[in-house]
Amino acid sequence: MSFEPLAPWGLVLLVTAVVLDLVLGDPPGIPHPVVGMGKVIARLETAWNRGTPTARRCRGFLLTAVVVLGVYGLAWSVIAILSRLHPWLGLVTELWLLTTTLATKGLSDAARAVAEPLTKGDLAMARLRLSMIVGRDTHNLDEAEVARGTVETVAENTVDGITAPLFWAFLGGAPLALAYKAVNTLDSMVGYRNSRYTDFGYGAAKLDDLANWIPARLTALSLWLAALALSDTRRRGALVGTWRDAPRHPSPNAGWPEAMMARLLGVQLGGTNHYAGVPSCRAILGEPREPLGAGHIARAIRHMHGGWVVFVMLLGVVALVPK
Repeated sequence: MSFEPLAPWGLVLLVTAVVLDLVLGDPPGIPHPVVGMGKVIARLETAWNRGTPTARRCRGFLLTAVVVLGVYGLAWSVIAILSRLHPWLGLVTELWLLTTTLATKGLSDAARAVAEPLTKGDLAMARLRLSMIVGRDTHNLDEAEVARGTVETVAENTVDGITAPLFWAFLGGAPLALAYKAVNTLDSMVGYRNSRYTDFGYGAAKLDDLANWIPARLTALSLWLAALALSDTRRRGALVGTWRDAPRHPSPNAGWPEAMMARLLGVQLGGTNHYAGVPSCRAILGEPREPLGAGHIARAIRHMHGGWVVFVMLLGVVALVPK
């Protein structure tokens, strides 16, 4: 098994996958690879997450290797076998698998689901819907804090759910994009800093940081370039501000799209979140030129779409460079 950057025609496959995701999202009733990954991870975590801290860390590395390499190998094998039966069968399978790695429609719909009741003044419903997409406590949040949580989610998940899968698909097709989703799923399930997962999830968390390092920074650049194309005056100073703010975030990657989104919206993100009643202080990103409100969610979604479009264009430029 090997991988190499997609040929220029392969960009058509990526764009088609994005369009299908925008139109269809994740249709109910159709098996989703990430759900299968989650079941495997949960079962192995129950069996392996025990013993001394050293044993837990070693088994955590083993879990990460087994899941990521297993997902890559399975996807590669399925596509290869079906391609032998008929090239179009392999192509359609790869297209479907690529589509499952993306969450463009899902992210947009989830953000709009929060914005809708927030716009109507139904704060209780907005809090409830926000709680479905974030880990922080939401029951006491005011309108500005609900908007902040939603905007931060849109910014961070632009990487996890759109640009990073596209980046890895560009390098290695659907198998590598699915391997990335395996890394992402591992981090979301075991990559926590608590007594249960600090050691066991160490390998998954570090691999997720590595996998998102380039996509996160390219995404921030793409968001800025999209704003430039739209003649958005808030882009002025956004690059310098993001460069200064992003490293303050506790995540080595999430700060980049969040800081850029804050600058482009003219709002302040970050601050104190509560998790199961325990406060967690995050770095302040951006400047509060405007008070956060429901309207910023729709604008964040527009920036998200502009960002992934520019991101694909950047991949196209790379693909067209003579080898």
